[in-house]
Amino acid sequence: MKAAQFEKAHTLNVINKDLRSLKDGEVLVQVTACGICGTDVHIVEGKSRSTPPVVLGHEYAGVITDVAKGVTDVVVGQHVGVDPNVSCGICFYCRRGLVHPCTSLRAFGVDMDGGMAEYSIVPAGQTRALPDGMTAAMSAFIEPVSCAIHGIDLARIKSGDRVVILGGGTMGLIMIQLARNAGAEQVIVVEPLESKRAIAQRIGADTVLDPLTVDIKDAILDLTDVGADVVIECVGKPATMEMSLDLARRGGVIEFFGVCPIGEKASVEPNKMYSKELTIVGSYVNPHTFDRSIALLRSGKVRIDEFPTHQFPIDGVHEALQYQSEGKTIKSIIVPGK
Repeated sequence: MKAAQFEKAHTLNVINKDLRSLKDGEVLVQVTACGICGTDVHIVEGKSRSTPPVVLGHEYAGVITDVAKGVTDVVVGQHVGVDPNVSCGICFYCRRGLVHPCTSLRAFGVDMDGGMAEYSIVPAGQTRALPDGMTAAMSAFIEPVSCAIHGIDLARIKSGDRVVILGGGTMGLIMIQLARNAGAEQVIVVEPLESKRAIAQRIGADTVLDPLTVDIKDAILDLTDVGADVVIECVGKPATMEMSLDLARRGGVIEFFGVCPIGEKASVEPNKMYSKELTIVGSYVNPHTFDRSIALLRSGKVRIDEFPTHQFPIDGVHEALQYQSEGKTIKSIIVPGK
């Protein structure tokens, strides 16, 4: 089969790869769509953890074409999404129901061959049945929406809250909608690209601000009087993480959702955290939120129809990564059959 395999930093090759035989409990998925995200870009750049050589792609879905012995809950021909994160079930964290900080957590597309291929072998338990009519483009958003749901849970948004979202990329645009669903009275988005600010307004942002032309701290105080109840950082850069502390009100919540490259550091003034009694939380992957993501996408409570997406064959993976890293699209999607 054809696959995009990461070898080492700055080396991603399209290869022909043999499929091994299925083991008990596994299924073979013919991939119909695989989204590309910032993590994939960071892996190729050598700025994010992975276990090469590995076929990239952790945002994917497809059709089951074969099942192994012991598989009873899914059948050949079924359309499924793949939850990429596999926990061990026996470590300190797993035994307390905290599967995402599992000490042996592994992910398809990061540690095990993922969805940038014609086929993928996964445990049946990692698949989730998809509703009829879910498009390939929509299925590529299940995993990122599931991660955003976990972030919204941790942000503790209450009805009537004022929420600032830093970054209007893929995750920021999803967060706008989830913040609305959680009851936010006011959603303010900070994004330098006009095209993304326009999308943000169409899907529910009350105010969009260009950080290149506006003093963001002054603007947020003008709009909220005291600062934001919740600030969600979706950029993944130290500068915006540092900015978050100035935008939150006293007693506010700051969430670091964006992924900084390994080794980068942000400066924090401890006295500001103390005197403002800020709560700062991180958000990591998608524990137990995959089914909720499918439900929200199916119902239209999270929309992607306003998102410009671009589809590429496996041979076009380098162009797809470039589109994603340069902000030319909201989502690059690898379609193996294209």
